Amino acid sequence: MSNTHNRTRYALVGTGNRGTTMWGAELLAGWSDHVELVGICDLNRMRAERARGMIGGEAPLYRDFATLLAEQRPSLVIVCTPDHNHDDLIVQALEAGADVISEKPLTTTVEKIARIREAEARTGRRVDVSFNYRFAPTAAKMKALIDAGTIGAVTSVDFHWYLDNRHGADYFRRWHAYTKNSGSLFVHKATHHFDLLNWYLGSDPVEVKAFGELLHYGAKGPFRGPRCKVCPHKAECPYFLDLEADPFLDALYEDPSAEDGYVRDACVFREDIDIPDTMTAVIRYGSGAQVSYSLNTYMPVEGHHIAFNGHLGRIELRQYEKQPWEMPRADEILVVKSFGGGVERIEMPHEAGGHYGGDNRMRDMIFKGAQADPLGQRAGSRAGAMSVLTGLAALKSAREGGSVRLADIAPAGLF
Repeated sequence: MSNTHNRTRYALVGTGNRGTTMWGAELLAGWSDHVELVGICDLNRMRAERARGMIGGEAPLYRDFATLLAEQRPSLVIVCTPDHNHDDLIVQALEAGADVISEKPLTTTVEKIARIREAEARTGRRVDVSFNYRFAPTAAKMKALIDAGTIGAVTSVDFHWYLDNRHGADYFRRWHAYTKNSGSLFVHKATHHFDLLNWYLGSDPVEVKAFGELLHYGAKGPFRGPRCKVCPHKAECPYFLDLEADPFLDALYEDPSAEDGYVRDACVFREDIDIPDTMTAVIRYGSGAQVSYSLNTYMPVEGHHIAFNGHLGRIELRQYEKQPWEMPRADEILVVKSFGGGVERIEMPHEAGGHYGGDNRMRDMIFKGAQADPLGQRAGSRAGAMSVLTGLAALKSAREGGSVRLADIAPAGLF
C-alpha cells in the first residue's frame, strides 16, 4: 500500500483503545515514513479530541464519515469501530476508492460478509483483516513446521484458549456483551482462533458442532449495580474496575460518556447480557482434520494450549501470557516424533511489541512496500469471512442444537 517515497494517506475510524494505540500513536511512531494520518472519525467528539491528543498531530476530526471521505480522499481507511457497523464503513470506503484495514472480526453476520465481499470485488480495492496472531514469531514457526511435513499430515488439533478474569471480564463490561453488537465471543474473540486454525491447516472448515452457555457473568452473578463507579457492591465485588486508576481509559471514556451514554465500567453481571462465557466446539475440516476447541473467559490464567497431531508425531505449545508464577519471556515449541524419534525443544524468544512482535511484523508487511509472504500471513477478506462464518456456525449450533455445515449458511461464492 505504500513505499518510503509515497506515504499512504490514511483515515482512522473509531477512537477506542485499539484505534488510538495500534493504528494511531504506535503506527505514527514506528511507520511515519510510510503513513500520514489525514482524518479521524468518531461519533463521540470528545473521545476523538482526546484520542488525537494521545496520537499526536493535528489530523482533522469528523463525526460524519462521508464528509471525511469527500474532503480528505484517503487512500486507506482503518476501521476500529464496534463490529456490527464494520460493513457500512468498509463499503463506503471501498466505494470512495480507498483500501481498508478492518480490525477483527471482519463483521458479524452472513449478510454483512456478502455485502463486503461484493463491494470489494466490484470496486477492485483491497480489504485486509488485522489477524496479528499469524505474525507472532511462534505462530510463524509452527506454521513452517506444519507446512514442511514435520509430523506428516495433520489429523487432529487440540486448541484451548484461556482468558483471565480481568481480560475476559472486560468483554462483559463493554458493548461486546450483546450478540447484536459482537456476534458473541464465538465471533469477536474466536475469529482470531478460527483464523489461526484455518491458516495453520491450509484448509476450510466444513462442519461445526458447539456448545455455549452463560455460566459465570450476567444473570449468573451474585449481585449487580448500575456501573462500577457508583455500585453499592464495589467493596466486595472482585470485578470492580476503578477507571480513575487508569488514566488512559478514564480519559478516553469517562468524560466522553456524557456525550453518548457509553460507560467503560458497566456491570459484568447485567441481567440482559446474552453472549456465552463458556464455549466448546468440534470442527471438521476439508482436509479431514478434526479440531477440539474451547474458550473460557473467567480463568485465573491467560494464554492458550495448542497441539497438532499427525501421522508422524505431534507439535505442541503452551503459551503463557499471564499467570500467578514467573515464566521465561519465551515460548517453547515441542516437536515430538513417533516411533521413538524423541523430542525437539524449540525456544522462541518474545519480541518487542504487541502479540510478542506480531503487531510490528504485520504493520511491516502492510506498509513497507511489497514483501515476500511465503507463509501467507497477510489476511484478506476471505480469511476474515471464513473465521466469522466458523463462529456463526458455532453460535447457531450452540443455540439451536445439532451440527452446522458452513456451506449451508455461507454467502454465495465464498467456497
